This record gives sequence, C-alpha cells and structure tokens, in this order.
Amino acid sequence: MNNNETLLHHLLNRKEISKNDFAIQFKDSGRWLRYRWSEYYGLIETIGAGLAKIGLARGDRVGLIANNRPEWIIADLATMGLGAVTVPVYTNNLEDDVQFILNDAKVKILILEDAIQLEKWNKIKTQCDTIEQVILLENIKDKSKSLVSWQELLNKGREHLVENPRFFSDEAKKSTLQDLATLVYTSGTTGRPKGVVLTHEQIMSELTDIFNMVTLNHEDMCLSFLPYSHVLGRVEAWGNVYTGYVLAFAESIDKIKANLQEIQPTFIISVPRIFEKIYAGILAQVENSKVKKAIFDRALEVGYRVSEAIQKNKPLGIALTLEYEVAKNLVFNNILKALGGKLRFAVSGGAPLSAEISKFFHGMGLLICEGYGLTETTAGAFFNSPLAYKFGTVGRPLGDVKVKIAEDGEILIQSKKVMKEYYNNPEATQAAFEDGYFKTGDIGHLDEDGFLHITDRKKDLIKTAGGKYVAPQKLENLLKLNPNISNVLIHGDQKKYIVALITLPSHLVSKAADQETFNLIKDAVAEANTSLASHESIKKFTILDHDFTVDTGELTPSLKVKRKFCDNKYKKEIDELY
Repeated sequence: MNNNETLLHHLLNRKEISKNDFAIQFKDSGRWLRYRWSEYYGLIETIGAGLAKIGLARGDRVGLIANNRPEWIIADLATMGLGAVTVPVYTNNLEDDVQFILNDAKVKILILEDAIQLEKWNKIKTQCDTIEQVILLENIKDKSKSLVSWQELLNKGREHLVENPRFFSDEAKKSTLQDLATLVYTSGTTGRPKGVVLTHEQIMSELTDIFNMVTLNHEDMCLSFLPYSHVLGRVEAWGNVYTGYVLAFAESIDKIKANLQEIQPTFIISVPRIFEKIYAGILAQVENSKVKKAIFDRALEVGYRVSEAIQKNKPLGIALTLEYEVAKNLVFNNILKALGGKLRFAVSGGAPLSAEISKFFHGMGLLICEGYGLTETTAGAFFNSPLAYKFGTVGRPLGDVKVKIAEDGEILIQSKKVMKEYYNNPEATQAAFEDGYFKTGDIGHLDEDGFLHITDRKKDLIKTAGGKYVAPQKLENLLKLNPNISNVLIHGDQKKYIVALITLPSHLVSKAADQETFNLIKDAVAEANTSLASHESIKKFTILDHDFTVDTGELTPSLKVKRKFCDNKYKKEIDELY
C-alpha cells in the first residue's frame, strides 16, 4: 500500500486478500446472513456498473435517504468507485431540509429506502429539478413507472459487466486523494444545514490514524448502529474495508440489546447516550433489592480500585486480585455477557462521556476509548487509545492533528482530516477558519499530559444575570448519572439562577406527576448540587411527561439535545420556573 491510495484502492485490495473471509453480517427474515468479501465486492461492483448504466458519471451526486442496511454502504462505495459523490440525508429530516440539501448539492440520482421516504419525495419533487433518476430499495407497488428498483439496478449492472467485466475496477483505480468523496450536511441545531466537503484525503487520514491506534483484523466484528448519515457511523463502515473486520448491521436501536447477545461483537462504536442508558439500566435493576445492591456496590468498589491500579500501572496484588475474581463471578461477568461477552473495547464519540461512566465500565473489564471530532474533521481528531487513556478527557491529538487553544478557550485544529470547505458557502467557510486552523466551536483545555478536556460548546455557555459562566453539558451529564433521569435541558442565560427540564426513563414516564417521582428527582438534583458551585447549582426544575426523541425534534441524530429548539418548544415550562 502506498500513501496515494484511496479507500477504493483498499477495497480492490481487500477483495483479493480477504475474499474468503466474512465481510458483512445482517438479519433477513429473522435469520442472520453473512457475505464473504468476494460476494460483498461483487454487489458493490454490480451496483456501480448499474449506476453508470442509468447515467451516473464522475463528479455527479447521489443522494441517499435510508436507515442503516447493507444497501446503504454498497451504494456509497459503488458511487465513490465511479468518482461520483455520496450525499447522505437523515431519514428524519423534514421535507424543507431534504429539498434544500438535494438542490444545494445538485443531486442527480436519489436512492430512497421505502414508502415513507417516497411520500416525502413526492411532496418536493417538483422543486428538485436536478434529479434524473430515483431508486427505491424496498419493493412497493409504484404506478408511476418512474422508479428504478434495487433489483433492476443489479440487473443493469450485470448487463454492463458482461460487456465490460473490468469496468468498475478500472474506474475505482482512477480515484485520487484530491477527488471529492462525499458532501455531508451537518444536522446543525440551528439554521440551514451546511455541506461539509470531504475528499478522499480526509477519509484516508482518518482511517489510517484511527485504525493504527486500535488493532483490528478479520477475526473482529462490530455491531453497527450509528446512522451512516453521521460521519462517525460512516468511518465505522469504511473501517471494515480498511482493516477487514466484519461489519454486522443492528436491526434497529431498539434491538441493540438482543443483537449484541446474538452476534457477540468484539468491539462497538457508539455515542455516550447508549452507554448512559446501559449504565442507568444496570443501576435501576439493583435498586430494587437491598441484597443485590449491597453485592453490586461492593463489586463496584473493588472494580474502581482495580481500574485505578491499571491506570497507574500498579500491580493489583494478591488480595485485590482475589476480590476482583469474586466481583467478576458475582456481578461483572453477567453484565458483560449481556453485551455479548466478547467485547475487547468500545469507542465513544459525538458528545462528552461522563468520567464516572468510563470508570464504571473499566472497573467491570470494558475499556471505553473516548474520542472527539466533528463532521468537519471527518470524525475523530482526538482519541483515547487502549494504550494511552485518561477518563474525563477525549484523548490526545490523533496523527497529524495540531491544536491551539484560543484566548476565549475555543479549540482550534489543523489537520488533513479537516474539511476543504463548506459547499457553496464561502462566508461560512471563511468564518470557520483562523490562520489556517479550523474553529471547532468547542471550549476546552489541554492538560500537562497532552489530553484534551472539553468544557462545552462555545455557543451553549450560559451567562447568568450575575455575569457568571455556566457550562450546561457538565450539569446535564451529572444529572444523567442518576438512573431515574433520562434527558436534561439546563437553562439560565441572562437569568438570576439555573433551572432544569428533566425527562424520565420509560419505566417512570407514567408516574411523572406522582409525588414519589418528584421526590426521587428532587433528591437527584440535590445530590448533583453538592458538587456544583453556588452560581451553577440548579435552583428549580420541572419534570416533563414524555422523553426527548429524535423524531419529535429535541435530539440530534447523535442523540444530543438541540438547545435552541427545546428552549422554543418548552418556553412556557421554562418561563414558569422563573
């Protein structure tokens, strides 16, 4: 492999060196199916030839609106293999945003998942005049005859390859690091989405550096559930080509628990919300029994001591080793078995993970390697590796990443991983850079060991009426450690004191109005306040009778709270707290 090779060169190489190894695993009609690299590559090649047959050429744009499924990544790699550009769109984007993205990117071919996305498309199609063909992944009766089915696309590709068997591989070999690979529109919590321009150079910089830090091969398997419209999910799918591990597709977010046990992955890449939910679920289970809780608390205390010793490179000693074996047999092994039993490590990104949760899992025997980056940095720019990690931080700079901290604490990054520009948006591009460094919009600092600590988003910092700054994420993460709390929105900008909107986990939602529930939350808030300065402490709160979700708009697809949206939606509830 030389330094000028793109992901497509790695794909051509992978189908030769790994042709008999398994590439992907997915559920179909209730059964897990596995495709070898020879079969997987065959599908990518055929879809690539099919796309060319219906008019896709180098530089053209392919819009993709679908949930995670093998066809998503097959279409992505097939598109890039032709020198065309993938434009992912979140399935829950509103028509207005979908229309804006398709027009802004000048999408030529649109791939839709199902009847729901087709209905959305039918409402806006008269406003999107660059689209020439629409492909539908799921078989539904369509009277218009204007759609191409996935099967038809495969048939067209097979015909094309009969005429020219080397067509796709020849096209893929032409790819260069300077070629535009994908336009990823930020799901942004405010304003119009911005198109992040990523070339093959950004992709290869990310893959090379991240997978040099973690050793993976064809014997490894990940359970994939992050949306591929999100750049971290995409890196996970591209990593399958780069390293040869098996990419297993979760059926849905709701079925992660069952899928973990069925396929027993060796690692997972996730966002903090998933780990927070597992943590809260474990705590909720032991709360119901005094005996269980006593055993659990004792095991946890041992786990924390072991975690600390490992972090400081100290020997455990005979007594602690024996205590740890007991804790594993009584508590930890059962929890790890529920996660499949074979996890070597996990990766967390997309938002800060509480140090408490990192220590909790590490004490049980599962290291969560937390990283940090943005769509604009092709996912990870900082990373806690299995060999160098510090909980409560997002790790050290990854590979070629150079970092500066601005006077106001903003983190500035320079790297090959950083996007070329915002598409069609020179003003936003200019505003995003300072002296060649990308302005992340996040506030943080580097410690004496070079690990990055993130405080909050610059625009999210709250300035109270008393002139004190408060980082809402810190308070929200503190409260979410309590198993009786699902999501939190902290508010207090230009106000005399800080307030919180709190949502409950599913088992408590029906009791949102009960006095007993109120007391549970009151205690949780009081406990959180003990570790906060007076100007940060939460003076009042209200409990909502429903949780925040992606579908109802309060959460981004990476499960972060959309502050401005929630501030507007819950203005009445917030005002009543003042």
